[in-house]
Amino acid sequence: MNYIWDFGILWKYSHLFWLGAAYTFLYTIGTAFLGMIIGFLCAAIQLKRWRLANWLVMGYVEIFRCTPLLVQIIWFYYAFPVVIGVNIPPQVAAVGVLSLYVGAFYAEIFRGGIESIERGQWDAGRALGLRPWYVLRLVVLPQAVKRMLPPFVNQTIIQLKNTSLISVIAVPDLVYNATLITAETYRPLEVYTIIAAIYFLILFPATLIARRLGNALSGQRETA
Repeated sequence: MNYIWDFGILWKYSHLFWLGAAYTFLYTIGTAFLGMIIGFLCAAIQLKRWRLANWLVMGYVEIFRCTPLLVQIIWFYYAFPVVIGVNIPPQVAAVGVLSLYVGAFYAEIFRGGIESIERGQWDAGRALGLRPWYVLRLVVLPQAVKRMLPPFVNQTIIQLKNTSLISVIAVPDLVYNATLITAETYRPLEVYTIIAAIYFLILFPATLIARRLGNALSGQRETA
């Protein structure tokens, strides 16, 4: 196959690559932030042991963890408006689904991290006269955060890759802009090579950070 590579033709489309990278980064950070809020609230509800609330939270977590994200995006954008009778802009659908999806995973990370702290820490906080919320915020969470950081970073890395799926509803992320450039230039090999390189340049440092965090925290546990 005598294919002649030509990356020079893509230079005039560099603004679309930058715009797509910016959208991808913003959607990742924004939905990860909202997902952390959702995840923490879900974990806090589960810690309360309220039966009905626990069932609702477990249902939400399992539904979003056990169905493909692509199916969720398509259903929320095309089917949900039919159910409620209101059209949903693609940006709103993308933020909503991505936040709920990652929130389900963050909820389990929060719950697992908090429950991994020894019960004696809770008892010690109560013995000092602290209310449960203050025990959680001042005593338990500072210790749990160290254990939760590596899985949080890993899940956020996955979230960045998941943003590529919002291109199916015409949100101008990296992948969607790549389809526009490909339609203009008929150079899919060069376009998607650049897209892969951009993702790699963003994700590789993040994976190194996650690995170092995991090694550092495991070393602290061994010396403790």
